[in-house]
Amino acid sequence: MTNATRPTYANLTVERLEGHVALVTLNRPEKLNALNRGLQDDSRAVLAELAEDDDVRAVVLTGAGRGFCSGADLTSGERLEPGEAPPRAPHATRLDEYGWVGRQALAVYGFPKPIVAAVNGVATGAGMSLALACDIRVGCELTRLKTTFIERSLSPDSGMSFFLPRIVGYARAADLIYTSRVVQGEEAFALGLVNRYVPSAELLPTALEIARQIAGWPPVAMRSAKRVLQHNVEAVLDEAVKYESAGLKFSRLAPHDVEESRRSFLEKRAPIYTGD
Repeated sequence: MTNATRPTYANLTVERLEGHVALVTLNRPEKLNALNRGLQDDSRAVLAELAEDDDVRAVVLTGAGRGFCSGADLTSGERLEPGEAPPRAPHATRLDEYGWVGRQALAVYGFPKPIVAAVNGVATGAGMSLALACDIRVGCELTRLKTTFIERSLSPDSGMSFFLPRIVGYARAADLIYTSRVVQGEEAFALGLVNRYVPSAELLPTALEIARQIAGWPPVAMRSAKRVLQHNVEAVLDEAVKYESAGLKFSRLAPHDVEESRRSFLEKRAPIYTGD
C-alpha cells in the first residue's frame, strides 16, 4: 500500500518510522484523548490496517498532549431538543454482545504484533484498559492510572477485569477497582502496571527503542511468540507444551530467517531478517 492509498484518520495519527515500527498517536488532546465514536472507530481501523502491513513489525501507542487516554468521552453525545427521540441504533449495534468497549479490548490484545504503550499522562477507565491491553507499557513521572468505573456506578469493562488481575494479582486489582484511587508513575512501576519507568523526556524515545529492538528479530517467530505467550497464560502445562510445539513449527515457516539466524551467528554479524 502506497502513501497515496493509505487511509487517513481524523482522530489519530500514524507514522511509519525506520526499523519497521509504526507510531500511533491518539489525537484529541483538548479532551485528553477521550474515546468518542470517531476515535473508537479509528483506533480499530488503524490496527486492522497495520496488522496487514508486513513492513510494520511493532507498534508504539501514545497520546497527544498531556494525556494518554482519559477513557470514554462522556461529553460526546448529541444534544437532543425537548421531546426529540434519540437516533435509532442499527440492528447490528443493538445485537452486538461485545459493544465498543469489548471490541476495543479484542482489537488491541488480539493485534498479532507487539504493541508498546508510552503512557505519557492520565490513563483512566477505558483508557487505562487500553494501556493494559498492550504488551509492554512505559511510564514516567507524569503517568496517572485510575480505574474510575465505580465512580460512574459501573463495573469494569473494556477488558479491565481480565487484564488487571493478570498483571498485578487479584488483591491489588481489587484495591484499585474498589477504591478508584490514582496510581502515579513510581507506584505504577512498583506494582507492575508499567514495565519501564523513565523521565518524561525519555518516555517516547524509550518506547520507540523497545519497539525497534522487537522489530529487529524474525517477524514470523515474533508473532508466533506472542500467540503462544497469550494462549499459555490460561493453559495447563500439558496443553501449554503442545501449543509451544505448534508455535515452533509456525515460527519456522520463514526459511530465510531461520537460515539467517544460523549464518549470522557463525559469521559474527548482525542478522537481517525479512520475514521470508
